Amino acid sequence: MKVTKAQAEANRAHVVETASHVFRERGYDGVGVADLMAAAGFTHGGFYKQFGSKTDLINEATGCGIDRTIALVGGADPVAFVNQYVSRAHRDNRADGCTMAALGGDAARQPEVVRSTFADGVERLVQSLMGSGEESSGKSPASRDQIIDMLAHAVGAIVMSRACPDDSPLADEILSVCRASLSQSMGAAEVAPARQVKRRRV
Repeated sequence: MKVTKAQAEANRAHVVETASHVFRERGYDGVGVADLMAAAGFTHGGFYKQFGSKTDLINEATGCGIDRTIALVGGADPVAFVNQYVSRAHRDNRADGCTMAALGGDAARQPEVVRSTFADGVERLVQSLMGSGEESSGKSPASRDQIIDMLAHAVGAIVMSRACPDDSPLADEILSVCRASLSQSMGAAEVAPARQVKRRRV
């Protein structure tokens, strides 16, 4: 039976989403095209009808994963983001977690098109987190420098924790120390402008 254009597009999107999960779990080089297609429920032969190369799929799957991260945590208050991101639940759920933490090291060895997708994703997440919560909380937004610093530390905490054995006390200690430090620094950053204004009035 001939596949309609709409069904073909849906199948392609399903392959991209599946690959996004599998890449996060096993790495870009940890799974081949045949296994990726099988995980999506298709045969290996159908791959090149949908994608020009594995790099094309890697690039689209990377964008898909980053989009999901932004949809889940983008726009969150920075302190809330830290508490959600720098957590054991995130650390243990690599396949459904942040693409930046799961594949950042792998991406550094990928072609420029993939690294550009990463850079674009980082920029969009930074922009989403800047000024978040300002209208509802009345707090001054964190600066771009503060958001980049926070995001780099949060991603690094997950990477370091995952590098330790699952039952290692150090794995949990890394998360606990980094989460507390980041939450404190972001909380202080949010209230600092109000304190400055108060001192000027006195």
